Amino acid sequence: MEEQSNDIAQELALLHSLNGGDYSRQVEFIAQRSEFHPLVGENRIFVCGGDNDSDYGNLLNAARKAVFHGYNVYILPNPKGLRTPDFIFERKGIYRVYDLKTIIGKNSAINRMRESIGQANRVLLNMRSNYKAKVLALDIQSYFQTSPEALEVLIFKGRKHISIKRNMAKSRQFLSTFRKLYER
Repeated sequence: MEEQSNDIAQELALLHSLNGGDYSRQVEFIAQRSEFHPLVGENRIFVCGGDNDSDYGNLLNAARKAVFHGYNVYILPNPKGLRTPDFIFERKGIYRVYDLKTIIGKNSAINRMRESIGQANRVLLNMRSNYKAKVLALDIQSYFQTSPEALEVLIFKGRKHISIKRNMAKSRQFLSTFRKLYER
C-alpha cells in the first residue's frame, strides 16, 4: 500500500513541472489511477485514503456541493512534504485541480487564496459566512494580480456555483458583474 501512495505522490509532484496539455493529461491520468475507489454512501465522490485528515469534513462538504453542480470528484491524498491540490473535478471529460479554501471569517478570503499559490492554479472558495460581495470581488482581483499562474476562482455559496476566470476579473465591469452573480 505504501508503494502505491508513493507512486501517486510522485504523479502529483509532476504537476509542478508541467503546463498546458501535458498538465491536463497528467491530471486526468491521476484521476484514473486504480487507488481511487467510490466513497461508501456517496455518489460520484472518489477517494484514495486521507479520511483521517483534519480537514476531511470540509473536503467532504465541498465535494458534495461539487457533485450537486455536476462534477465527479476525486479527493486527493495529502503526501507529506508536498504541496498538492485537494481535488480533481471532472465534468464532460474535462479534469481540473482545485485547492479548497473554506471561508468562515469575514475578511479571510484573500489570505486563504494566497495560501493556495504553489498548490493549484484553481481555488475553490466554499463560503460558510456572509462575505460582502465588493470585498470578495476586490480580494479575487488581488489574488489574480498576486498569482500570475492562477486561472480560476470557483465559489460555492449555498446552492450557487460561480466561476471567475482571470479575464473576467480584469474587466472594467467586474465589480458590478460579480455583485449580480454573488448576491442574486
